[in-house]
Amino acid sequence: MTVDVKVLDGGFSTQLAMHVNDTIDGDPLWTSKFLYYNPEAIYKTHLDFLRAGSDIIETNTYQASVSGFVRYLNKTKEESLELIKLAVDLAKRAVIRYKEEVKDLDVSNREPLIAGSIGPYAAYSHDCSEYTGKSCNKFDSIESIIDWHKPRFEALVNTRVDLLAIETIPCANEAIALTNLLKQYPDQYILAN
Repeated sequence: MTVDVKVLDGGFSTQLAMHVNDTIDGDPLWTSKFLYYNPEAIYKTHLDFLRAGSDIIETNTYQASVSGFVRYLNKTKEESLELIKLAVDLAKRAVIRYKEEVKDLDVSNREPLIAGSIGPYAAYSHDCSEYTGKSCNKFDSIESIIDWHKPRFEALVNTRVDLLAIETIPCANEAIALTNLLKQYPDQYILAN
């Protein structure tokens, strides 16, 4: 029996720090603020991971949300969705560049995949409750959780990521909501984290 092992990229904020002269940790938008302030640094970070051998790179949208961009960057809903789509475009651009660089080389990650990162509501809360589940009571229903996640989810799916990385979901109701949302997209692959 053979096992197909894929290498996922590493800590995005740690590597992104090599390309920016700004605070990452502690910011309520974390690395997603650079979609607005320094998208070229995001592109370079993706290239770093590809050049280091990653088979899968994740969009820097774990902390990205329409609510967060509206609140912290004073963006409209439409502008916020464009920033989420930009995250996918930057990853795709890095993959294209990388494939050009290695077209004549024998490398194992010749066809890298892009995973659309979906973090929990608690990441928007910016109170570390993604590790405690404390934010679980912020919603009235499963449907309201779906409604909160759906814009980012659809932006990632509609920009044709290869799979989704649904990360750090400590709340059972949020996990149920995301599972229900996923059922609307049966062809999308999921990377559990």
